[in-house]
Amino acid sequence: MGNLYLIRHGQASFGAADYDVLSELGARQSQALGVHLGQLGLRLDRCIAGSLRRQQDTARLTLQALHTSGSPVPAIETDPDFNEFDAEGLVRSLTPALLRDEPDALEVMRNPREQRSEFQRLFALMVQRWHAGEHDEGLETWTAFTARIERGLQRLLDAASEADDIAVFTSGGSIAALLHLTTGITPAQAFSLNWQIINTSLSHLKFRGREVSLSTFNSQAHVRLLKSPELITYR
Repeated sequence: MGNLYLIRHGQASFGAADYDVLSELGARQSQALGVHLGQLGLRLDRCIAGSLRRQQDTARLTLQALHTSGSPVPAIETDPDFNEFDAEGLVRSLTPALLRDEPDALEVMRNPREQRSEFQRLFALMVQRWHAGEHDEGLETWTAFTARIERGLQRLLDAASEADDIAVFTSGGSIAALLHLTTGITPAQAFSLNWQIINTSLSHLKFRGREVSLSTFNSQAHVRLLKSPELITYR
């Protein structure tokens, strides 16, 4: 059987003007993952990353650390089908309607770093409405998003050899969609798990042809073993 290692990007710049930039902590998380994979003796046959900067930089820093440990590393292949859904577009689309029930929503969305727990609560409500199709027509739908993720997965599997070890550097929502597609859990259940995915966590799928099964979810060993709680982040 082959192995797919789904890796969420390192901590990005939550609340900043450009979210799609790894923080200093995100870089440390990525390097810690690479060191850990080297200690495990993992030899990757392929590495796929979405086209988002945070995904690309996580892949680059992880592979650099893995190579430094003595393991050969493949070139990074880019596949935008593994990009995250448009969270900023979702917020813009759904905040106006949410204001009827949540009059403080606009202020929270403007200052998410100061009100993290409230932001998470409101964002989860928006995701629920997104699943239900309650958004502007210009926004990628949940159905279209999962179809895109599935297209990337099937293209990857079709090109894979039987015993390949493949790393996929992606995002939390993309991993949630893959869980939905491969295990049959509902979108709501998938996103309930999504909120638990830490930055640079490792989820492991096994595959044979186009048959895929979940082996492990959201492994945090590389940061837990360092006993550095600051490396465990969710945004």
